[in-house]
Amino acid sequence: MAGPSLAQTGTAKRPGADVILYNGRIQTLVGSQVVSAIALKDGLVQAVGTDAEIRKLGDSLTQLVDLEGRRTIPGLTDSHMHVIRGGLNYNMELRWDGVRSLGAALEMLRTQARNTPPPQWVRVVGGWNEFQFEEKRMPTLKELNDAAPDTPVFVLNLYNQAFLNKAALRAAGYNRDTPQPPGAIIERDSSGEPTGLLLAEPNAFVLYNTLAKGPKLSPEDQLNSTLHFMREENRLGVTSVGDAGGGFQNYPDDYAIIDKLAKDNRLTIRIAYNLFPQKAKEELSDFQRWAKMGRPGDGTDMYRLNGAGEMLAFSAADFEDFVVPRPDMPANMEADMEGIVRFLAGNGWPWRMHATYNETVARSLDVFEKVHQEIPIDQLGWFFDHCETVTPQNLERIKKLGGGIAIQNRMSMQGEYFIRRYGIKATAETPPVKRMLDMGIPVSLGTDATRVNSYNPWQALYWLVSGRTIGGTVLYPEERRLDRLAALRLMTVDGSWFSRETGKKGVLKPGAFADLAVLEKDFFTVPEEQIQDITSVLTVVAGKVVHGAGKYQPLAPPLPPASPSWSPVKTFGGYQSRKVSLGASDDKRYHYAALCACTSACRVHQHDHAYAGAAAAPTSDPKSFWGALGCSCFV
Repeated sequence: MAGPSLAQTGTAKRPGADVILYNGRIQTLVGSQVVSAIALKDGLVQAVGTDAEIRKLGDSLTQLVDLEGRRTIPGLTDSHMHVIRGGLNYNMELRWDGVRSLGAALEMLRTQARNTPPPQWVRVVGGWNEFQFEEKRMPTLKELNDAAPDTPVFVLNLYNQAFLNKAALRAAGYNRDTPQPPGAIIERDSSGEPTGLLLAEPNAFVLYNTLAKGPKLSPEDQLNSTLHFMREENRLGVTSVGDAGGGFQNYPDDYAIIDKLAKDNRLTIRIAYNLFPQKAKEELSDFQRWAKMGRPGDGTDMYRLNGAGEMLAFSAADFEDFVVPRPDMPANMEADMEGIVRFLAGNGWPWRMHATYNETVARSLDVFEKVHQEIPIDQLGWFFDHCETVTPQNLERIKKLGGGIAIQNRMSMQGEYFIRRYGIKATAETPPVKRMLDMGIPVSLGTDATRVNSYNPWQALYWLVSGRTIGGTVLYPEERRLDRLAALRLMTVDGSWFSRETGKKGVLKPGAFADLAVLEKDFFTVPEEQIQDITSVLTVVAGKVVHGAGKYQPLAPPLPPASPSWSPVKTFGGYQSRKVSLGASDDKRYHYAALCACTSACRVHQHDHAYAGAAAAPTSDPKSFWGALGCSCFV
């Protein structure tokens, strides 16, 4: 839970600062300003300046915190993630985020299978891909069945595919009589029995639907789970989130836990949430019903309604599966959307809209422009999410209509797939972030966690700065990458436009929210590869400590143990630090390579890995050894 103000003042009107942080390198995000001290009072920034200037604002009750020269930034805003849904499930998910060897990931799964009681499942739900592993491959169904012969196991790989062991197939009710779902494939063996592989072709609903068949946590455990997930976000420096709704997240029923935490003043991140319709052909009726229940802006600075989306109409959903060809949206897309957009605009509701491909963007803009002729939308604060392949012409249309674009580092997870399908030239501006910024379009950065991507914001920042995937593949030429300050702005001050909090959030200046993160490593000077390893040693939200590590740990409020008792969080925590796996010995590296046990030559490297593991090859340099596009043995 959120702790009290750093200073226990006991008085409401005293002039002195509640807390002063000094002897730091505080990046205020007011231009390139850096100061050494900051004063916080009543949940807001009171003043910034030199140590001498700011310490004069204290009194006998002010808490003084020595930053010991550490870089301090405004708390990060993840402008697109699914924190409400993610919080309900966090404690029952085994996270492979950050794990650098498939061998280690399978050992985690094996351990968790022993810990998990029936009828619960072991769930690995997003945040990883095969290119992050030293083995550069997916797990096999045999490996999952060997690791967990009796416990149901569901492993989701992005929204491309899912792997189910035999116990999970039984628990989900999949057998030879199960019909093929529309837009997806249940792979079958020669006798017609499901093998355990589910493929989105490209419709991801079969993956959603299967995951939903598993048991849920109790309400008490869901509350505990949400507290742990928020604290994990705080550990990574996140203080604010744009929640984009999501499939199987029904309003208001599935918001009961987050509502209670908000009412009890136990939130440790700010949440601006959008409402996502749940049933095709009934989207408009959902929005009409919700418009009678509230308006965008309702709530508090910690928890409030932000608008509609990210889904507006199911017929406009272009799933971001770059393994398969781009889906064509149905002919009824515009007709389905027009009534919804007209209703939202007429009632002053801004929206966010999922659109991966330029073709979807273009057809959506046709609708937006038509509505705009009768009901102006250029002051609403609407925006697209994703826009990986948007063209300059459609960027101009977005700008003219007053829209913004929330980008995410989905290409850091799917970049290798994109290159294989569309080529390296097409990848150079996917998405065209620098072009968006040069045009003056509002842009923010998020993760799209927890299923599509990892919730670690530093992976997103690493992607923009380095131009690389998490597997090390170079996606963008140097001139298309952002410098560190520009990248950081997209996850702080620039993101405030998307929740209509410009000047209040993502910046450290008098009157702004007292949200900040004191970094373990300096984002501006750490070697580029280590950006993705950054954490916060002290995170403050609304002037209250919500996370502390090392010498700052005593300042942080206690967190109840993760529940239920078998929770993977109790054993493994959340994001798995790369710093642990980077310490793997060469012997382990050879062992992991041999685990691939290819029976034929790999189509990229033209060798078999068991031989290569024992050969005099440069395995200490994974990028050179495995190749820029990674091993294709998983295909």
